Amino acid sequence: MSISEAGEEAETTLVDSVVDCSVDFRGNSSVRSTSGGWRSSGYIIGAEVAEKFAYLGIASNLITYFTGPLEMSTASAASNVNLWLGTAAFLPLIWGSIADSFLGRYRTILLTSTLYIFEKEASRYICIRAFGADQFDEQDPKESKAKSVYFNWSYFARSTGILTTRLISNYVQENLSWALGFGIPCLSMILSLFLFLLGTHTYRFSTGGEGRKHTNPFVRIGRVFVAAAKNQRPTSSETFLLVPTESSKKFRFLDRAAISCDSREVEEAKAVLSLVPIWMCCLVFGIVYAQSPTFFTKQGSTMDRSISSTPLVPAATLQCFINLSILVFIPIYDRLFVPISRSITHRPAGITTLQRVSTGIFLSIPSLAIAALVEMKRLKTARDHGLVDSPEAMVPMSVCWLIPQYVLYGVSDVFTMVGLQEFFYGQVPVELRSLGLSLYLSVVGIGNFLSSFMVSIIEKATSQSGQVSWFANNLNQAHLDYFYWLLACLSSVAFISLVYFAKSYVYSSPK
Repeated sequence: MSISEAGEEAETTLVDSVVDCSVDFRGNSSVRSTSGGWRSSGYIIGAEVAEKFAYLGIASNLITYFTGPLEMSTASAASNVNLWLGTAAFLPLIWGSIADSFLGRYRTILLTSTLYIFEKEASRYICIRAFGADQFDEQDPKESKAKSVYFNWSYFARSTGILTTRLISNYVQENLSWALGFGIPCLSMILSLFLFLLGTHTYRFSTGGEGRKHTNPFVRIGRVFVAAAKNQRPTSSETFLLVPTESSKKFRFLDRAAISCDSREVEEAKAVLSLVPIWMCCLVFGIVYAQSPTFFTKQGSTMDRSISSTPLVPAATLQCFINLSILVFIPIYDRLFVPISRSITHRPAGITTLQRVSTGIFLSIPSLAIAALVEMKRLKTARDHGLVDSPEAMVPMSVCWLIPQYVLYGVSDVFTMVGLQEFFYGQVPVELRSLGLSLYLSVVGIGNFLSSFMVSIIEKATSQSGQVSWFANNLNQAHLDYFYWLLACLSSVAFISLVYFAKSYVYSSPK
């Protein structure tokens, strides 16, 4: 055999090699050349785009539906929207646990998709996102690099679906029919399930998380903490039960659990516990994230939304500029920012995931400052034109003044949300990756709950003794600007705190 023939045979063997810890839909070992990678993730990304069209087709304009047809007050509507969005974002913690414990991601996606179609229950997209990342083999250098790119471009694709639904669904809801506007997302969800099923023959199913039962991750981690609490006096024999990894040097009090728990379970508990400070620092961004479909939208509803002779632009459609900025900035980030930063830092991704998240949280501060300044100008314009006592009157100020805060909000989103996805997916044990991504989305969920709580407290506190609430139904008398300044201050504290914790964080895998 010639050298060239041997090289060709070796190359063929490499391409057709079996992927470790992975099987196809028939239960046979996955072959690299016919499964996984971009061929599989293409179907998954398509399903995510359709799912996002469905979800945001409902979520984007709820504030208008609540204050319009349902005649809720501004504060009550914002609080209820936050609760709805928070619940939708928090449920993946439950489903992620079920997927990682015994059901597996594929079957969990099928089950939750069915529930989603019939009940608009949005909790399956974390599993589908983790399943998409599972299609790339971390042991293969080429596929490992592609996995990082996958998070960027799947977010890009989802933003396309969100942009489309904000252009179509919002217009239909406000100008044709709310029933039809809420019915179109249901059809999109059916399309999402169809696209996901279409790619079944190409998927890789991880034998570490698919097809075998595990103890519930919450139970495993809880068992470690209970055992550590019971075993107050550590013995020297415990040291030999633990695998000497970098993470073992942290949270040494959990080593006491090694007497009655598996060393792998102890390391799982340590890995999850190390994420808690980062998770808590990011909750403020979750609160900021909740403002776009609520007060940003209400802000725009009072302004001049006319474009020539066409019908008024729905206030919720302004959220499109978030997605447009994402669609423009992700290619810039991937093709320009990453290569430049890579040449400086010599890291494959250019910067660490926590540096990326920190940058995003920092950018949210000027976005809120701009929102506050624009609101101050809107209130002044209302006063100058004698509209303070005319809540239904249009303030003669173009809604385009809101575009900068939406654009900067979108750029902040690219850094923070994509960074959080990659961080929480990569920093938990392989068996807990659905749960890891659920932690990322729980930032949004808890953030919405906290936003709802803040609105309720501030509403009561600022409306006492005959004072006008910050969130009065008449926005020309309200003070959303004060709320935006408050959030900007909280974001500054969150940014400083995250930088502090990020400096001492020890990564459990490539950054």
